[in-house]
Amino acid sequence: MRAISWNVNSLRTRLERTLGVLERHQPDLLCLQETKVQDADFPHAALEEVGYQAAVHGQKTYNGVALISKQPLEDVRNGFDGNPAPEQARVISCVLDGVRWINVYVINGKQLGTDKFALKMEWLTALRTWMEKEFSQDDPLVILGDFNIAPEERDVHEPDLWRNKIHFSADEHAQLQGFTDWGLQDLYRKHHDGEGLYSWWDYRGGAFPRDLGLRIDLALGTPAAIDRCTAASMDRDERKKGDWESKPSDHIPVIVDLA
Repeated sequence: MRAISWNVNSLRTRLERTLGVLERHQPDLLCLQETKVQDADFPHAALEEVGYQAAVHGQKTYNGVALISKQPLEDVRNGFDGNPAPEQARVISCVLDGVRWINVYVINGKQLGTDKFALKMEWLTALRTWMEKEFSQDDPLVILGDFNIAPEERDVHEPDLWRNKIHFSADEHAQLQGFTDWGLQDLYRKHHDGEGLYSWWDYRGGAFPRDLGLRIDLALGTPAAIDRCTAASMDRDERKKGDWESKPSDHIPVIVDLA
């Protein structure tokens, strides 16, 4: 099966682009983050016209996550137990094709030393605690989405510039290490070792044409999911203007294939 993770940065703004991603890649599951739409206003009809259905967890203006699938989803859950910010729609999970999929939009944190950064750390700890209690690392499980953390130096265009700043700090890396220690591995890095493989570029300063990016959109899997992962890629073309009326999201889709 094919799953895609994408921070769409407003689904209503980029609905046609979303339909284009579905047409080009034909995923079994599309995990969207930052949909920025209330559940009552979600564009179900447009997706149903192209053969997809959606499970949604949204809010007005901010955040929002969704699972868009060809087949019915099992055990759909919104949020997670112990969430220190339950008013923020940031997690939705399901079972599809025997795999538990957890779609996350991790808190940005804004700046080290702030209340928002402290909440990011608390939120990630609570998410991991919930996962460890609720699921087993022996089962096929994938957590994917916008983590707002670049794991390694090769995931950052200028490591010395970003070091100990938001997205690339020791505290954030310690949080990712906690997921790794539980048994999760990076599905994308199973297939790609190189540098300069980014998933996000700032809108400002010509970051995309200058390739000043970060890889902060991740898919982490248990060993059972890693064994099934036959391919992983990113759709860099989606960051280009193309023929669409709307400008692209600042993130690109991350694609994983499981046997």
